[in-house]
Amino acid sequence: MDFNFTEEQEMVRDGLSRLVREQYDWETRRAAIASEKGWRPEIWAQLAELGILGMPFGEAEGGFGGGAVDAMIVMEEFGKGLVVEPFIPTVVCAGGFLKHAGTPAQKEEHIGGIVDGSRVFAFAHAEPRGRYDYADLETTAKKDGDGYVLSGHKAVVIGAPWASHLVVTARTSGARRDREGISVFVIDKQTSGVVTRDYETVDGRRASEVYLENAAIPADALIGEEGAALPLIERVTDEAIAASCAEACGAMKVAHAMTLEYSKQRKQFGVPIGKFQVLQHRMVDMYTAYEQSVSLTYLATLRLDAQETERKRAVSAAKVGVGQAARLIGQEAVQIHGGNGVTDEYAIGHYFKRLTIFESEFGDVDHHMKRHVSLASQS
Repeated sequence: MDFNFTEEQEMVRDGLSRLVREQYDWETRRAAIASEKGWRPEIWAQLAELGILGMPFGEAEGGFGGGAVDAMIVMEEFGKGLVVEPFIPTVVCAGGFLKHAGTPAQKEEHIGGIVDGSRVFAFAHAEPRGRYDYADLETTAKKDGDGYVLSGHKAVVIGAPWASHLVVTARTSGARRDREGISVFVIDKQTSGVVTRDYETVDGRRASEVYLENAAIPADALIGEEGAALPLIERVTDEAIAASCAEACGAMKVAHAMTLEYSKQRKQFGVPIGKFQVLQHRMVDMYTAYEQSVSLTYLATLRLDAQETERKRAVSAAKVGVGQAARLIGQEAVQIHGGNGVTDEYAIGHYFKRLTIFESEFGDVDHHMKRHVSLASQS
């Protein structure tokens, strides 16, 4: 496989690396996530100005003709700085639904706003009793004249406190776990009947519990075909998983580098702890896990346009491998740092928290191991 990036992609990587290094340093990020807003809208506007928010969209959609590989590059650099701005919910998830199934009118209305940074989206799919099953929905969308009425509860909606719009999954027909009867809607967060409870997450981001209390929405809020959205949801979430794996790779790279540097400075018994062979072995294991994660992420990203079963297997394999590596590297980094590793003042503890939360996003290791095995048995 050709893992070489184009000259334009390398330029984007260099530019983002410089932006994160110069404007997203550790103390600046720490102050931002502790602020009332919890993020930096000026960074979001700068990303739009640089064309980052439009990279994965085709030129006909108002973007710059990129794709999943470009999103991977962006998220890897974001992972290095623990960037909290909602690129995956807005660009990858909402943008993915619009690209794959949006009507021309929906694309015209929303994608331009994503590209210029004026519209921020959150993906409301998880439910308190649904675990990682996208078909396990209690939220309903019932026909009401020319539109729909949504009722239900969506949990841990990442980025929702900052969002202007929500992409919501709901059941339009069938029983709770049926694969048929699932639909996707894009709605304005200010719609009457949409109630949110906002909170901070362990890893420094913001999320909401979203309550839909007979929220009336127009018919043109429906994305794709009514009742047949599950394959679309699985495709978009696979794209989100690949992007989040890239983010984890960026975070793991920095966590390993921080740990290596710390081991050269911290002394025990009069010598740097990095001189102890047992710690050298552990840091080599961390580096090996990181390199394997990069390869799995690249493979999953390149398989996103493959046949459905092949795509799902590659993505689940990546989530399993990267999830296991994230846990290993995060835990080893904290252990080698000792008590300092869990203090708020030390950056490494925040990398540990982000890597820990990553493991459970869009399905944990056990879930994707089962999915991979199931898909393998069908082939």
